[in-house]
Amino acid sequence: MAPRPYWKGYLKLSLVSCPIALFPVASSTERVSFRQINKLTGNRLRQQLVDEVTREPVESQDKGKGYEIAKDTYVQIEDEELEAIEIESSHTVEIDSFVPRVQIDERYIDNPYYIAPNDTVGQDAYAVIRDAMKGKEMVALGRVVLNKRERVMMLMPWGKGILGTSLRYPYEVRDEGAYFDDIEDVNTPPDMLKLAEHILDSKAANFEPSKFVDQYETALVEMLKSKSAGEAVKSRPSAKAPSNVVNLMDALRKSIDAEKKAPAKTAGAKKVSAAKQEQMRKQPQFKLPIKGGREVEAEAVPTSKAKIAVTKSAKGAAKRKSA
Repeated sequence: MAPRPYWKGYLKLSLVSCPIALFPVASSTERVSFRQINKLTGNRLRQQLVDEVTREPVESQDKGKGYEIAKDTYVQIEDEELEAIEIESSHTVEIDSFVPRVQIDERYIDNPYYIAPNDTVGQDAYAVIRDAMKGKEMVALGRVVLNKRERVMMLMPWGKGILGTSLRYPYEVRDEGAYFDDIEDVNTPPDMLKLAEHILDSKAANFEPSKFVDQYETALVEMLKSKSAGEAVKSRPSAKAPSNVVNLMDALRKSIDAEKKAPAKTAGAKKVSAAKQEQMRKQPQFKLPIKGGREVEAEAVPTSKAKIAVTKSAKGAAKRKSA
C-alpha cells in the first residue's frame, strides 16, 4: 500500500508550479510501544476528557479550542474561524529565495519530508525546479502551513526527488550563551592535543546508518520474548559510572594502548556484530508474541484475558516442574 501524504498542495517557482505531496521521512511505527492496562484484568485502559471544574466527563463533540487571556478565562475559537484565516502557504509552497546550504545553521533544522509530484501532468515542472538546484550547492527557501502553523521549508534535490526540511524560527532556538558562558577558557597543551587527535584518527570511519543498532530496543525485544514465554526476566547489572580522570595525560596514553590491542581481541566479534546489525536492520518491531526476524510470520495477538491465562499456565507448569 502506498504511503498516505501528510500534506498536499502545489510547489511554485515564479510562474512555474506543479502539484506535490509531502511524506514524513521519519517513522516511529517500527518501535516497540506499550499500552496502558488494568493490572487486575489485563484490559486496556482508555483516557477520558474531564471538565476541570465540574469533574464531569466531556464527549468528543463538545471538545473545543480556547486561548487563555487571564487565569481560567478563555476565548473560545471555532475551527471555522481558523480556516477563515488561511493564507496562500496553506496550499502552496512558494519558493522565495535560494541560499547557500552552508549558511543554514544546524540548530534550525527541524523535520524532513519527501516532496514528490502528485500527478503525471506536473512532472515536467517538478523536474525543472529540482534540476535547477542541482550542482549549485544552493537550497530553496519557501513557506508552508503544517498543523495550522506556517513553517519555513528548505528544499534541496534528493536523488530523483526533492527533500524538504522544515526550519525553526529564531524564537524557537535557545541561545547557547546560557549553557556555554560558564565554560572556562582552557589552553590545551600541544602534546596532549596530539594524543587526543591520534585517538580521533584511530576511530575515524564512514557514516553508515545501516549499522546503527538501538541497543535498548534490542534488550527490550529480548525481555518481551522472555515475558511472552512465561520466563522470569533477569535483571542486568547496572552500568558503572566512568571514574574521574586524575591524570588526563595518562588516561590518553592508556586509551591509545587500548585501541592498539582492540583489533586482535575483537576481530571475530566484529563479524558477529555486523551480522547481528544486519539482522536487526531487517527485523521489524513486533507485536506480542515476539518471534523475531522477517521469516517468521506474525501470529494473532491473544486477548488480554487469554494472555493472562497463558502467563498463569506457564507459571503453573514451572512450579510443577520445580516440584
